[in-house]
Amino acid sequence: MNLMNVPLHLARPEALWALAALPLIALLWHWRRRRSSVWRHNVDAHLLPHLLVAGGRRAWGGLLLLLLGWTLAVLALAGPGWRQLPQPLWQAPAPLVVALDLSSRVTATDLPPSRLLQARAKLATLLRERSGGELALLAYADDAYTVAPLTGDRANVALYLDALAPDVMPRDGQRADRAIEAAVLLLQQSGAKGGDILLLTDRADDAARAAAASARAQGFQVSVLGLGTPSGAAYRSSDGRIERAQLEPGSLRALADAGGGHYAAVANDDGDLRALGVLTPRSSAGEGQSRQGEGMAWRDEGFWLLPPLMLLSLWAFRRRGLAAVALLCVLLPLAAPAPVHAAERSLWQRDDQRDQQRIAAGVDAYRRGDFAAAQQQFEGIEGPEAHYNLGNALARQGQYDAAIAAYDDALRQRPGMPDAVANRAAVDAARKRKPPQGGGQQQNQKNQQNPQNQQNKNQQSPQQQKQDPGKQGDQGQPQTGQGNAQQKNEPGKPDPAEQARADAAQRQRMDEAMQRQQGKADQTPAQRAQANETPQQREQRQAVEAWMRRVPDDPGSLLRAKFQLENERRKREGP
Repeated sequence: MNLMNVPLHLARPEALWALAALPLIALLWHWRRRRSSVWRHNVDAHLLPHLLVAGGRRAWGGLLLLLLGWTLAVLALAGPGWRQLPQPLWQAPAPLVVALDLSSRVTATDLPPSRLLQARAKLATLLRERSGGELALLAYADDAYTVAPLTGDRANVALYLDALAPDVMPRDGQRADRAIEAAVLLLQQSGAKGGDILLLTDRADDAARAAAASARAQGFQVSVLGLGTPSGAAYRSSDGRIERAQLEPGSLRALADAGGGHYAAVANDDGDLRALGVLTPRSSAGEGQSRQGEGMAWRDEGFWLLPPLMLLSLWAFRRRGLAAVALLCVLLPLAAPAPVHAAERSLWQRDDQRDQQRIAAGVDAYRRGDFAAAQQQFEGIEGPEAHYNLGNALARQGQYDAAIAAYDDALRQRPGMPDAVANRAAVDAARKRKPPQGGGQQQNQKNQQNPQNQQNKNQQSPQQQKQDPGKQGDQGQPQTGQGNAQQKNEPGKPDPAEQARADAAQRQRMDEAMQRQQGKADQTPAQRAQANETPQQREQRQAVEAWMRRVPDDPGSLLRAKFQLENERRKREGP
């Protein structure tokens, strides 16, 4: 084997500067050795050479071991390597933001049955066929609004497709430039280094092209899917006039060129989406890099220098030092702290990775209906998403004040967060809604207590039963008529038949209570929490759940209300 042909690579070559300290270490060792002898302070200098053993191989051997140990430590720190190994490479897929033109022009019928229905169908195909990566949906007319933020759950985005229509927009218009700016803001807020923006529209102006060029300069790619035909069709504008909408492919190609993307006209199959490249997400680092593959990387072999360095360090211990080190190794496990949370025990995760694991665990608990466990996972995590999820978990438990406070924390960290604004308004409305007045529930509770009170009255002590003239005596013989007369004169005394019915009712209630207690053992924490609710808390929770159940039934009303609130906020505070 020819060692001259073996390549040598240093992962941290700057560490070799520490070898310059070798002469300083030798001088320091020599100076300390000269001052270490107590005889030098008590014996004349001309007598010392005749009384002391100077130098010696043992003394110089200690210096050589020190210098050798320092050299090995520096070389190990430099990260030497002499072979390369294949390493898997993976690039995060670029997120996609889809912006749909919901101006009144989208109701034109040159794409039968209409442009709007064709756009919905195309979005459904995109959500179904896209292979991965996060996706967000915007709707724009005179301004752009977020329908669904960036998410990997495309089924959640698909819930709103049927509700997309021009009537959900606060004002009519066709500001594609604002849609591109809103898409860039969404991508920047997610921390993406790159991403794709797809516009579905029929024309673009100079402002839109300038916005696309700005997005490209920031690392985002803008593509366009043309809606309509060059011949066009008539449509009714928001002010009631009949106008004509035509596809302008020239302006859309110029927009795609300015944004560094592609242009394609809508087609009957998915060929247009494949031509745009949105079905297979590209790498967020750039178009030319593959998302996965293999690369060669130098392996750090510096750990091979640690065993000899550890052996050399044994010479630094004094007498009985090895026994002290062995005792320390035995006692260290006994002094280890108590186990903590599994996410906190890991030494190989950052704080943000542990928080992300807790958020994922909280989302799973929320989907299972265990809102108390979800609350515990979300608490203590910073970030608008964590506070928003915490507010949802608190709202589902009826803790509306705490939920509103969590929504406020999310909005302080991300002003105008659409979902937080909508949910906060819903929870605030549920909190302000008072329970119905009246004694219906109280009367039911009293009616439920009456059989128990009657049973308590019927249960008498043995001494009272002996004194009751209507009962049998000690010998089992019926009492005289005088006793029967006394029984008739005492009101409220039940007869034996009523007593038997009361006993049977009491036994039935006990059986039902035991069955309920047995059923509680099989309940989830959320079900047990609901069983312990007060009537007011139960009514408030049912009101919120009823409101939440209505949301999927009419998502258009939710979008209309959310866009209107956002539009009013922008008027007050600016974009």
